[in-house]
Amino acid sequence: MEKYALITGASGGIGRSIAQKLASEGYSLYLHYHTNEKAVTELMAELDSFEIELIPIQADLSSKDGYLHLANNIFSLDAIVLNSGSSVYGLVTEMEEHTVQQMVQLHVTTPFLISKMLLPKLMNKKQAAIVAITSIWGQTGASYEVLYSMVKGAQNAYVKALSKELAPTGIRVNAIAPGAISTPMMEDFSPEDLLNLQAEIPMGRMGTPGEIAETAAFLLSDKASYMTGQILGVNGGWYT
Repeated sequence: MEKYALITGASGGIGRSIAQKLASEGYSLYLHYHTNEKAVTELMAELDSFEIELIPIQADLSSKDGYLHLANNIFSLDAIVLNSGSSVYGLVTEMEEHTVQQMVQLHVTTPFLISKMLLPKLMNKKQAAIVAITSIWGQTGASYEVLYSMVKGAQNAYVKALSKELAPTGIRVNAIAPGAISTPMMEDFSPEDLLNLQAEIPMGRMGTPGEIAETAAFLLSDKASYMTGQILGVNGGWYT
């Protein structure tokens, strides 16, 4: 039976890797993006050899109504990967109100409303799963990234609560909290900063998007059939 998964933020480094992994496992994919249409077009070309359906969906999930356009273009559904996100750096006293509102909308309000609208489709399936890509900072917090830490912590709490509510339906809800991953989000760091960062990580290196993708595929699979409400840290032993 054909399986369908929605990946928000499919144009980013982690989203692309998750799409590649799920395509290799036979999932047809709804590939959400905001502005990077080129990346999604290239991704679809890469996945063309798989006998799956690929459905690109453009939506600004940091806007109040962005989730509606996304959810209204989803039909059959077996899995959701909530991966959209952006980071913001600065002291609390430097944060503009509109930045706070956009971050809360993108990371908290929109994922809640997407799930709310799409849950009936998941409940039509005997087995379904939701995986949220959160952050190590949602677990331990980071100075100069207080806003980002706050919204990622909210995602972790959401996963734990939603998993309990949906457990009787057979829908599992888990999260992955990545540490430092080699994605474009790390491009703001200087080479010296990256070396210092890696020195703090017990495994001595940053993670790869592929390692996050493997974890996501595991959580969506029957191999994780008795796992729900878990926040899996994939961080090389950093801040455990």
